[in-house]
Amino acid sequence: MTMASERRTDGGGTIGLVAAIGSVAAVGLGFSITLPLLALTLEDRGISSTWIGINTATWGLAAIAITPFVSAQLLALAILVLAAALPLFYLSPFWAWFILRLVGGAAVTTTFVLSEFWISSAAPPARRGVIMGIYASVLSGGFALGPVILSLTGTQGLLPFLVGSVVLMLGIIPVLCGMPVAPKLDRRESHSFGRFLFLAPAATGAALLFGTIETGAFALLPIYGQRVGHTRDLVILLGIGVTIGNILLQMPMGMLSDRMNRRKLLMIIAAFGLLGAAILPMVASHFWLLMVALAIWGGVIGSLYTVGLAHLGSRFTGSDLAAANAAFVFCYSLGGLVGPATLGVAMDMWDPHGFAIGIGIFFAAYLAMLIIRMGLARLPRGNSQGVSKGVSKNVS
Repeated sequence: MTMASERRTDGGGTIGLVAAIGSVAAVGLGFSITLPLLALTLEDRGISSTWIGINTATWGLAAIAITPFVSAQLLALAILVLAAALPLFYLSPFWAWFILRLVGGAAVTTTFVLSEFWISSAAPPARRGVIMGIYASVLSGGFALGPVILSLTGTQGLLPFLVGSVVLMLGIIPVLCGMPVAPKLDRRESHSFGRFLFLAPAATGAALLFGTIETGAFALLPIYGQRVGHTRDLVILLGIGVTIGNILLQMPMGMLSDRMNRRKLLMIIAAFGLLGAAILPMVASHFWLLMVALAIWGGVIGSLYTVGLAHLGSRFTGSDLAAANAAFVFCYSLGGLVGPATLGVAMDMWDPHGFAIGIGIFFAAYLAMLIIRMGLARLPRGNSQGVSKGVSKNVS
C-alpha cells in the first residue's frame, strides 16, 4: 500500500485536520454573517417573522434532500456556489429567496457533511473527543466573528453581502491544499444511510435538537432582541453571546464525553438547555445580562453536536462512518427546517417571548425522549432487551 493510499484512507492526519477544520471555519464565519443579515434584510422589507422563519427553513429542506447524495468531489464546488449565491439575495425579490435558500442550503450541507467526515477520519481515536472539541471551538469562533463583521459593514446595502461572499471564498483554499490527503468516500453509504438515523437515537436526536436551536437562534435572535427593546446595533451582537461559550467549553465537553456515559451527559445538557430557556425572558430586557446568559447557555447546549460527533466517530469507520455522519447532518438539517419556522410562529403567537418558549418546548421534548429510552433499555424483554442494550451501548 502506498503512502498516498494510506493518507487517503485515514484522512491525512494533521494535514487533513488543518485542511478540513480551516475550510469549515471559513464557511461557519460566512454562515454567521448570512443568517442574521438575511433576517434583518427581510425585516426591513416588511416581511413578518413567520415568513422569515419559513424562508429560513428552506435551508433545511434543501439539506434534507441533498444529504444522502453527497460526494467528496463536491466540497470546493459547494463553497463556491454558496459564495456566489449570497449577493444574489440582496438583488432578488422575496419569492426568489426560496430558490436561493434551496441552493445555499444544499451547498452548506455538503460542506459540513464532507468536512466532518474528513475530521472524523483523520482524528486519532484516543483524542477524538478533544479533536471534535477543537473543531467545534474553531467553528464557534467563526460564528462569533460574523456579527462583529456585520457591526463594521452594517446590515444595509450590498456591502455586507459582498464581504460575506469573499469570506466564504476563503474556505476553498484549505480544501484545495488538503485534497491530496482527503479520505475517499465509498458510494455504499448512500444505500445504508437510512438505518443510521435510528441506530443511535440519543445522538441523532441531539443533532436534530441542536439544528433546531442553532438555526432558529441565529436567524431570529436579532429579531427577538429588537422586540424586547434593544437597538439594531446591539442585536446583531447577540450571536456573540451564544458562541463565546461554545469557543470556551467545547474542548472540555469533548474531553468529558470520552470519560462518562454519553447518554447521561446528553440528559444533563438537555436539562440545562430547558433551564436556560426559562431564564431568558427574565434577563432579556437587560442587554449584558442577556449576553452572559446566552454565553453560558450557548456553550453548554453547543456540546450536543460535539458529543454526538465524538460518539459517531468512535463507533463507525469507513463507509459506515460516512453514512452515520450523513444521517447525523440530516437530523441537524431537519432541525434547521423545523426550528426557524416553528420559532417564527411562536414569536408571533407569544410576543415578545415566544422565542424562549418555543426553545423550551424543544428541549423538554428531547429530554422526555431520553428518559423514555432509558426506561425502555432497562426492560428485560428477550430480543427487545438486546436491541435496547445495543442502543444503550451506541449512545454511552
